[in-house]
Amino acid sequence: MAIYRLQISSIARGDGHSSVGAAAYRAGEKLRDDRTNEIHNHSRRKDVQHSEIMLPSELAGQKMEWARDRASLWNSVEHAEGRKNARVAREIQVNLPHELPSERRIELARAFSQEVADHYKVAVDLAVHEPRPAGDPRNHHAHLLMTTREVSPEGLGAKAGLELSTHDRARLGLPSGSVEFTAIRERWAAITNEALKEANIEARVDHRSLAEQGIDREPKPHIPFAAYKIERAGKYSDVAESIRADYNARVQARMDRQAEREPIAPAAQPAPALQPAQPALVQQASQAQQPAQDPAPKSLEDIRREARENWLKLRAQQPAASTDPPSPTADRGRAAQRSSDVRDNTDSTPTSTRTPDNDHQP
Repeated sequence: MAIYRLQISSIARGDGHSSVGAAAYRAGEKLRDDRTNEIHNHSRRKDVQHSEIMLPSELAGQKMEWARDRASLWNSVEHAEGRKNARVAREIQVNLPHELPSERRIELARAFSQEVADHYKVAVDLAVHEPRPAGDPRNHHAHLLMTTREVSPEGLGAKAGLELSTHDRARLGLPSGSVEFTAIRERWAAITNEALKEANIEARVDHRSLAEQGIDREPKPHIPFAAYKIERAGKYSDVAESIRADYNARVQARMDRQAEREPIAPAAQPAPALQPAQPALVQQASQAQQPAQDPAPKSLEDIRREARENWLKLRAQQPAASTDPPSPTADRGRAAQRSSDVRDNTDSTPTSTRTPDNDHQP
């Protein structure tokens, strides 16, 4: 089953991070931060499968060497932001379908990065990572490290549309930030499903929540990687156990709510004393041996007509009546016989029975 994951986060100076350090870590390179004079060396990483800087397509053929060089690009970003708590980069992290071959995963990540760069007119530093030897073998993913400002041949320009405040977005007639993020998530799901379809893979992903999909269950808990490493080493993690306890509590609460909403099942009717309960197979065999009955019940008029016809047949079979006047006793006997004929025909009328459908029982 394909795994959908798209996470949008910020690289903020106020959190003690720098865009140069973030780019060095994701690309597995050694970069120097000119602002802090700090060297970030991650060149020993072996899980970086592909790295590339994507620029807006409209800048093709322009002299953009400063933006195509990783150290130059991100040091320019650091110098463009003066505030000590500035957001220096935006990151989109996506899971790549493990069902696809390696080359197709890279193509998918590059296509999405180019769309993001074209739409927001920013530089996107793409890094595709393979699963680590001791990790989940399905964990193919990509990091899209984006500049917060638009890029041009002259350098970094105004803040990109994704970074505008709520007030500025409303003033320019742009949708809210949450709508913008939802659109990004939906687009990633769409191009992922296109790639899976082209590869003749039945698996699909969905960017919507479980509630929006109509799935009534709690989402699986996410264990942070640090806690996962602790447990993988055979140690106890308070964080992981706390997350699991919260998840179990949510599951139990959901089950309790469902039990309150479900109607109380009606009490089952006791079986007749002469017809003890039988196993299902025995009941089916017994029903198969019984003669088939007309599923359509007879109307009262049909019953009366058949009773009349049977009575006439009975009269035709009897010897001709004597010329002597009948006695009152004989009249009462013939009346009783006619009444019995009517009752016999009425009792023999098949009735329509319907067994409850198990699929619709509460």
